[in-house]
Amino acid sequence: MSETTASTRPLRDRALDLLKWLAMLSMVLDHLRYVGWSADWLYVPGRLAFAWFCLAIAVNVRRGMDRAPQAGVSWKYLAWLAVFSLIAELPYRLYMAGEVTTLNVLATLVLGLLVAQGAVARSWSVRAMGIVALGLGVAFAPHWMFGAFGVLLPAAFLLVLRGSLWLAVVPGIVCLLSNEWSRIIDGMLWGDPISIGALVACLLGPWLGLALLRSKPGFGVWPMRKWAYLIYPVHFLALYCLRMLIL
Repeated sequence: MSETTASTRPLRDRALDLLKWLAMLSMVLDHLRYVGWSADWLYVPGRLAFAWFCLAIAVNVRRGMDRAPQAGVSWKYLAWLAVFSLIAELPYRLYMAGEVTTLNVLATLVLGLLVAQGAVARSWSVRAMGIVALGLGVAFAPHWMFGAFGVLLPAAFLLVLRGSLWLAVVPGIVCLLSNEWSRIIDGMLWGDPISIGALVACLLGPWLGLALLRSKPGFGVWPMRKWAYLIYPVHFLALYCLRMLIL
């Protein structure tokens, strides 16, 4: 590789890669609850996954705007999410057969990406697409995992991405509302430790993610590139096979 090529290629953000890996880990832990083991407590770390994926989207949208303020929709990014949402739907329904009430989470992230881009775009066409995406999120909220508030969460992160960490309370509240907030609060009032842990995870998860992004990990982090989209459908198939083995 020439020095010129090396100098023009952007450096990897190790903190962002670490955030993505931790989000993946939280997601897998959450889905382990459906393998057949009695592990309801995994619901608590599972509340971090969606928030951190939304934060990663917000970071990518902000960087895209910084590089090209007049840029339109990031069609390539959108296409990767949409394609793997379609690919993952069957493995998702196969593994979560008794729990499925919505499309898989990537469908929510597709709308969330459009809303986030529309929230900061200078182009009226991009803003219009964001408004349409938000309208779809609200109108068909029962069909999206994490509902209408889940569609809003990447945009909520964008609003506070470069502000004080205290502002993380905003995406924290949106994160709680995107989860089963009524059940969580009801369980908390009854003293249920899982509900209490879930409430704390929803409210503090965005703060932890933003704090991590501002850190400088002193160790190497395996870059999470486009191949990582495969982890989502493949982990459903792997957990399904595991369940078949232990039951």
